[in-house]
Parts: sequence; structure tokens; C-alpha cells
Amino acid sequence: MLSRTSVRTALAALAVTGLLVAAPSATAATRDSATTPASTAQSPSAGVTVKMPSAVADRLGTDRRALVDAVSADVLSRSHDAKGLAPKAAVDKLADEGRKVVVDVRTVSRDWARGVAYVEASRTQHGEPEGWLYIAHREDGRWVSGLEGDREFADHVAKSPLVGKTERQTMTAYAQRKATPQTQTSSVGVLANTNGLLLPWMPDYYMTLTGGAHSSSGGTGYWSSLDFAGGNASGRVRSSREGTATSMCGAGGGWTRVIHPGGFSTDYYHMWNATYYNGTSIARSALLGNIGTDTCAGGSATGAHVHWSLRTYDANYNGQYTWLNGRTIGGWAWWNGSSQYTGCATRLGVTACPGTAIYNRTS
Repeated sequence: MLSRTSVRTALAALAVTGLLVAAPSATAATRDSATTPASTAQSPSAGVTVKMPSAVADRLGTDRRALVDAVSADVLSRSHDAKGLAPKAAVDKLADEGRKVVVDVRTVSRDWARGVAYVEASRTQHGEPEGWLYIAHREDGRWVSGLEGDREFADHVAKSPLVGKTERQTMTAYAQRKATPQTQTSSVGVLANTNGLLLPWMPDYYMTLTGGAHSSSGGTGYWSSLDFAGGNASGRVRSSREGTATSMCGAGGGWTRVIHPGGFSTDYYHMWNATYYNGTSIARSALLGNIGTDTCAGGSATGAHVHWSLRTYDANYNGQYTWLNGRTIGGWAWWNGSSQYTGCATRLGVTACPGTAIYNRTS
């Protein structure tokens, strides 16, 4: 077990097990501790970067390795770029690309733990990392991890004391894929109701569309993302709807996820001066940060903007970034272009393509 007598002693105990976690600063309540990679070659978490405040590590004691192993194995099995590879091979492949796998253990209580895990995006192209909220439960002496979209995640949300009542209502509906039913249209096929999601700034203000529909990673996958910059919204990025917000990179990082009622969630990346949230209930248009060039979890940004992405857990796309084509966001219907980033939006007979200022409308 870690000594409780001093930070130095705690660090020494952690170093012995190969899971070194730097001591938190005086502002540990609002800032993540520093990170170092786990190093046991036989472990699923070998080479994984672990973020864990010393107070959390102290509560976990010698059980911390088993927890991180369980979460790491879950992450690597879900990651698009790691599927089919053994854990060590997956981490080594990503490391060769300059990308980290990060497990952030934020809170623990008895047999429960909660945090965020992510796989960094490539830093050679514009895009967004893969990331998940997770909840883990120690059952019969072993940790069972559940990432967003897993059956275990929904089960844990329903029972964990680390999830509040309001958050539980939102997250349970999300994990159980209670999305609004889709309706058919004669001209465009399937048009999904997004339950009144707004664009990521205040209603009745505008930003400039700088990138039409494209994949969250900038590579393959559903074209789920849009880029916005400038305008008269003072560069302030706001939530598309009420929900539960989590700062994916921790305090100071420019990536936030908001889980909304009705089966959708939205991601916001590249922000600076981001508000720190950790499973926090927020209102529609809550301030998340400012447009920026942050790459706390990889990707690239050539100018200040917000990279906004739509996710769903409906029956068709379990735990995936999902298509924008034909969906209405901020009063505009969004359409794919002939290639990524070229798509446009339509509203009341007006077509807006990249380079156009777009007002955020509630209907």
C-alpha cells in the first residue's frame, strides 16, 4: 500500500510497481497530476500513459494495476486503430505513430472507479482522437470495466455511487440507445431528428463555416464533424443542448464531450480557456471554452476554430461518430459534399458552403 505520510513516499511506492504517478500540485482539485507510462510488459497497460492523482492511487493501493489493466484492455479492444492487435502490439504501433493511449482515473469509491480514456489522434493531420468515459466495478476480486456504449457501462451507470441522479437519467438513456426514431422522406432517404441540437455557439449569432461534413479523424469513417471560426459570437464555444459535460483531456485541455438526452452526444475540440467539467450537468448553450488550436489529444489545427462532432448510440451505430448528411443542426440541414470538408447546409432556400457566415437558429 502507498504510504500516507508524504508525497515522496507515495511516489516511491508507485515507482516500485511500475505505475508512477507524479504528485498533484496545490491545485489538485482543479488540475490533473502529471503522467508517466505504465511499464510491465506482460500487462495490457504496458506502455499506456496513466493519469491518477496521488489521493486516488492511495485509495486503490496495490489494486491500481488491475484497474488500469482492465480499462486498457477495454480501450484497445474498442479502438479503431488497435482492433485485432495484441495489447502490446497495439500500443507499440500507436507509439511508432507518435500517439499515446491514456487512462485517466479520476475518482474512486470502495469497489467503484470512474474516469476517461482515449487514444490520441495522429498529429500529422486534422482530426479528433478516440475517447470514452468509463466506469469500473470490482466484482469477485476483479475489475470489470465499461466504456460508453458497452453493456457494462449501462449496467454500471445504473448502480454506481459515482453517478448522480440527474447524470444517471441522461447517461442511462444514452447508453441504452433511446434515440428519437428516424423518419423517412421521399427525396433524401433517412432524415434523423436530432432533438433540437444547436450549433456550438449562442443562438441568433453567427460563425463562419470553415469545414463542411468530414470524419472526426479527418480520415475514414462517417462524416460526422464540422469546423467553425470567427463570427460575432466572440469566439465562445457553447453546448449544443443541455446534458452532462466532461473535459476529456482534464483541466486545461480543449476537448469536451456533452451527453444529451435522447441518444446523442457532441464533441468540441481545439478549444482554449476551456471550462473544466467532470460529469457535470449543464444547460443548453453553457460556456465550454473559446475557439483555439489546442491539440491536447493529438490532431492538428492551422487556425483557431472549433471542431464539432456528432455521436449517437442508436441501434445502427453503437458508440460511433455518426453521419450528418440530412440531419438538422442549428436550424440548418447539413449535406455531404463530393469530398470531405466541402459539404454545405441549406435553410429556407439558402445554401451555405465553407466560407459562409451561418446564424445559429433554434428552429
